[in-house]
Amino acid sequence: MLILASASPRRSELLATLGLSFAVMPGEADETPRDGEGAASLAQRLAMWKAAAVSLPAEAELVIAADTLVVLGGSVLGKPRHATEASEMLWCLRAREHQVMTGLALAEPASDRMLVQLATTGVQMRSYDRDEIAAYVATGDPLDKAGAYAIQHPEFAPVAAISHCYTNVVGLPLCHLVRGLRRLGLAVPRHPLDVCPYAIEQRGCPWSEAILTEPADRWERFMAYAATRDEIRAAI
Repeated sequence: MLILASASPRRSELLATLGLSFAVMPGEADETPRDGEGAASLAQRLAMWKAAAVSLPAEAELVIAADTLVVLGGSVLGKPRHATEASEMLWCLRAREHQVMTGLALAEPASDRMLVQLATTGVQMRSYDRDEIAAYVATGDPLDKAGAYAIQHPEFAPVAAISHCYTNVVGLPLCHLVRGLRRLGLAVPRHPLDVCPYAIEQRGCPWSEAILTEPADRWERFMAYAATRDEIRAAI
């Protein structure tokens, strides 16, 4: 059984497009950064903790967990606590470039190993105005999203350009995920280029092949699954 350790409907939708069957069992993690912990390390650690925090059924074969951060000028923007904070975040992001980082953890309980990787996308926001922000915030859409925006929102459409994986900005980098699943020996029914909204609209993706064929020693990081669970228990 494949487990998605996330309550995000967007991650469920993206994972389903690959043709995989899975169950949803959200994993929780304290998202407070450690002293001196950078955004890249934080995103990967939180993904690991989410994967290890799930109480798994005996038939669980693989756990997928992800954590997405919006990083502006070295500062991490989380989910806004209220509409005013959402408006402030969107104004800070306006007409500027930031990075979206997703830590991705694939855990195999039977083998006690967890493959961890990071996806990073540069995002250039367009010059929207305060009236557009107000109308978007009024929809309630920004309140459950890091950085207070959805790249795929059809009316607000806040993003002017991206440099690297589109689905990473949505919350689940599909090519990185497929790369990891293949590394663990799991066949994926559908190719990411056949299901990624950006690749479909643009009739291809300039980053997909490089991600899927990158030598494993440049991106893979194996961790002990049981050790991460012990670390979580010790922190409670």
